[in-house]
Amino acid sequence: MSETAAELKTKRLNVFERYLTIWVGICIIAGIALGKIAPGAAESLDKMAIYVNGAPVVSIPIAIALFFMMYPIMVKIDFAEVVKAGKSPKPVLLTLIVNWGIKPFTMFAIATFFLGYVFKGFIPGTEIIKDGTEVELFRSYISGAILLGIAPCTAMVLMWGYLAKGNQGHTLVMVAINSLTMLVLYGVLGGWLLGINEMPVPWQALLLSIGIYVALPLIAGYFSRKWIIGAKGRQWFEDKFLHILTPVSIIALLGTLVLLFSFKGETILNNPLTILWIAIPLFIQTILIFAITYALAKALKFSYEDAAPTAMIGASNHFEVAIATATMLFGLSSGAALATVVGVLIEVPVMLWLVKICLKTRKWFSV
Repeated sequence: MSETAAELKTKRLNVFERYLTIWVGICIIAGIALGKIAPGAAESLDKMAIYVNGAPVVSIPIAIALFFMMYPIMVKIDFAEVVKAGKSPKPVLLTLIVNWGIKPFTMFAIATFFLGYVFKGFIPGTEIIKDGTEVELFRSYISGAILLGIAPCTAMVLMWGYLAKGNQGHTLVMVAINSLTMLVLYGVLGGWLLGINEMPVPWQALLLSIGIYVALPLIAGYFSRKWIIGAKGRQWFEDKFLHILTPVSIIALLGTLVLLFSFKGETILNNPLTILWIAIPLFIQTILIFAITYALAKALKFSYEDAAPTAMIGASNHFEVAIATATMLFGLSSGAALATVVGVLIEVPVMLWLVKICLKTRKWFSV
């Protein structure tokens, strides 16, 4: 008898991954409490940065935390598999088109419609972002959504593909290709869309962000993987080393979230529906991109094993990079940083629901 999605989830998801939404909720409470008890703690950490021309450019605590978030992901990637991707180019091309030609623009449009029009009256006020500029709060939330939309998932999507019984080889290849593509397109698309949202940032700042938060752990992962497998063997690497690393990534993420919410506690307490207003467009975007990709995969006659992870990759976001970039560009206390965190809050339950949809519709695809 084949395993159900629930059985697979229980078998493979560790306690941090399985209950990530609950952990994020705990971080919200802990962060708000920290903000009340020690209001200067997060602010002091936020000031620990690399300065260029007197302006903070890279938050050292966030850079360290994100390295430990990203390294366990990057070290799993076997770049030798990227070369083999040419044997099945259609899933790769569809994933790239959706991730970079559709998803950033639907995210911008949906976030602008809901946060800039439908819910604008519920999001009053302004805030001072990291460079000292005063911006309308709803624009800051839209900027956070934009940063999520231009960051295709390279982490939890490995688990979503596994639970959906998809082609893990394709998923791993796309994780590698997306990581490399982000090095080129993240700054270009991000700078343009943020500018349209009237929160412009230099594209060089986005490139610096992606260099620190993606390229550095990518390079470290590549060389350490090569060295460890050469010294200890692949079985030790997969059974021992990766098993130890997985909780490290989630713990680093949760620690960062506590800092973020220590700044945003007052905003949430004064306007408790803030998270809901942000979550609605993010939820709609996730479902829309999944539906578009899954339908295109069906129209292009993909096998289910390729269609499921292709749709999962499109639907999910690289929230680790989005959080770090929002923090670097706009500050820990920014609405943009809060919006990226809401992406974490809804990611796990929504993606597990989409896994179930994939499994129930498996018969729609050719074997």
